[in-house]
Amino acid sequence: MIHENPELAYKEHSAHDAICDLLEGLGYEVTRHAYGLETAFEAISGSGGRTVNFNAEYDALPGMGHACGHNLIATASVTGFIALSHVLKSFKVNGRVQILGTPAEEDGGGKIDLLNAGAYDKVEVSLMMHPMSEDEYVDKGVLGSAGFSNVASYNIQGTYHGVSAHAGATPWEGINALDALVSAYVNISMLRQQILPSERIHGAIVEAPKPSSNAIPALTKTEYTARSPTSRGARDLAGRIRRCLEAGALATGCKLEIEGKAGYAELRVNEPLCSSFQQHIAANGIKVLKSEGPVAAATDQGNVSYAIPALHAVIGIPVGDGSKNHTAGFTKAAGASVAYERAVLSGKAMAMTGWDVLTDDAFYEQVKQNFESDEKLR
Repeated sequence: MIHENPELAYKEHSAHDAICDLLEGLGYEVTRHAYGLETAFEAISGSGGRTVNFNAEYDALPGMGHACGHNLIATASVTGFIALSHVLKSFKVNGRVQILGTPAEEDGGGKIDLLNAGAYDKVEVSLMMHPMSEDEYVDKGVLGSAGFSNVASYNIQGTYHGVSAHAGATPWEGINALDALVSAYVNISMLRQQILPSERIHGAIVEAPKPSSNAIPALTKTEYTARSPTSRGARDLAGRIRRCLEAGALATGCKLEIEGKAGYAELRVNEPLCSSFQQHIAANGIKVLKSEGPVAAATDQGNVSYAIPALHAVIGIPVGDGSKNHTAGFTKAAGASVAYERAVLSGKAMAMTGWDVLTDDAFYEQVKQNFESDEKLR
């Protein structure tokens, strides 16, 4: 249902309602529109002990549908939540299981909103998975990776305000916002030559004038994303982009408005959680690496991994034309039955990792120590 009805960031109303309806139908108490977010939800089962979280993403990409497979992330997390909740209840074991519907991973950072609202305050460990093309792992003899580190990102938007004028009759009365944008674009393109191999800069023209050569444009907008292995590196790179934008304004006389959007922190890999997931997914017939990375992609699960120990496993799915994430081919693959089967198996493995966290004090101590020692390095 979610795959066939793709919805963009913060507008995932049908996905939100469908999952809430499912959980309520199974007897769970669900908080809709949780933590001040219209398309977030929360359900908690169990009592006492530690709390394990599952994050369910379900936002899609503009014009491409579920080209990153967030419908499968939702499937895996719902599976994990239901499975772990059932086992705790059946065996009368202390422990709490939380599932959060986390909107806007692709654009906006719903998990950052939820962190700021306190959604993870009483959670010990966060679990989720993400699909990728299995072709990326075939030569390694596996179908994914339990640990997946990636880069931090920072988004910066620039709006140039100029003055319109007739380009032929009175050009001296104008201030050209398009020239400012083009100047910034060239500046940033030159900057790319001097950044680290592990860093990325990519952007887009958000608003530009309709084609008209005889009018000086008064308004343009651009947006750039800086990616770097660390949050500090992403902020520093965004600062260099900012200076390129400012240079465009200085050269043309335009006024510039700059807005920085919530940055995604790099994922912190928790080795004990990875080992547990690797073992349990193998028991379900899927072999994965213990960890890999960093990869030049970013996620707001990285921000969660700075607050609490977190897992962000990656599971490969068959993509007939060899496409990667964020392509039409991957959209089609994310709706196939085999993709859902692997999402369900991933959810079962995450449930078993959650069981380890809730019932094995020595294991949880390892998870916590790994988190704290990694924290000291950052």
